[in-house]
Amino acid sequence: MHLRPMMIATMLAFALPVSGLAAPKESLDKRVERLERVLESKGLMEMMQQNAAMQEELRDLRGRNEVLQHELKELKARQRELYLDMDRRMQEIEASGSAKPAVVPSAGAATVTIVGTDGKARTEPASPGAVTVNEPSAAERNAYKQAFELLKQGRYDRSIGEFQAFLKNYPSSGYAANAQYWLGEANYVSKKYPQALEEFKQVMSKYPQSSKVSDARLKLGFTYYELGNWAEARKTLKALSRDEAGTSIARLADKRLKRMTQEGH
Repeated sequence: MHLRPMMIATMLAFALPVSGLAAPKESLDKRVERLERVLESKGLMEMMQQNAAMQEELRDLRGRNEVLQHELKELKARQRELYLDMDRRMQEIEASGSAKPAVVPSAGAATVTIVGTDGKARTEPASPGAVTVNEPSAAERNAYKQAFELLKQGRYDRSIGEFQAFLKNYPSSGYAANAQYWLGEANYVSKKYPQALEEFKQVMSKYPQSSKVSDARLKLGFTYYELGNWAEARKTLKALSRDEAGTSIARLADKRLKRMTQEGH
């Protein structure tokens, strides 16, 4: 009977430390819970920031895409204009029945006789380096059209090869001057400007009587422009504007001269 109060006291003694530890344990749980909430909020904040950054990058990419789409549209429009011009010129050639008048050397090679598609002839002084050209055959027409079609399709490297082969196989063809010009064009649109420069010069030196000379002079000026040779570009275009006054060629030359002035060249 006397042991009972002692047992109760002992149990209370053991119970006191246990009950005394309960409060610190609850406080630690709360601190852990608060820490977890802080970490969660930080993680959420980081996710929100990352999402905002991604949204900004997406808007930037969309803007760039719109710019590229606009540039592509303009490029396609310019190519379409070029091809339409090619088609028009090709139709004119086919309608005339010849790429250009035939040139036959006169006695002494001091003059040449220009035989037009109307059958009429006139005599003019021979130009140094000029070549004799003849009426094109069916084989020549097919070879020329094949090279021309490749150019229209934008297959520039193959077109260059075909035009080079044409000029090698048919140096006296009535299509030779046109082939030489389009060889320059194929190099120009491929941004092979040094080679384009030489090909356009060949039009003027080898085929001085060709109707392609004015076009070649214009593209010669444009090629000098692309090469950054402002002095030669301005000189070439000014001379062309003067010599071809009132024509579409002169207007294009004047337009490029104006652009050069605006750009400070």
